[in-house]
Amino acid sequence: VEILLGGEDGSLAFIPSNFSVPSGEKITFKNNAGFPHNVVFDEDEVPSGVDSAKISMSEDDLLNAPGETYSVTLTESGTYKFYCSPHQGAGMVGKVTVN
Repeated sequence: VEILLGGEDGSLAFIPSNFSVPSGEKITFKNNAGFPHNVVFDEDEVPSGVDSAKISMSEDDLLNAPGETYSVTLTESGTYKFYCSPHQGAGMVGKVTVN
């Protein structure tokens, strides 16, 4: 599944921001607009036993160009919340449910 970072209308958002995937399906976050962006999973909002650092980009690591991607595969069922660290204050947050 592909998630766009930044809306065509200039919105600072993950598109879609709330989605579900089966366990083991690759999620690709793709830079679209309003970058730089990154993808950081909230350590307090992932299933128990999941190390958020292993599935997140570094807070300092940014996708700076259109079309740049970051991919992650989640295998543990549950809900994961994530954000873009430069734009978290602007509401650039999302949620994925792994079935």
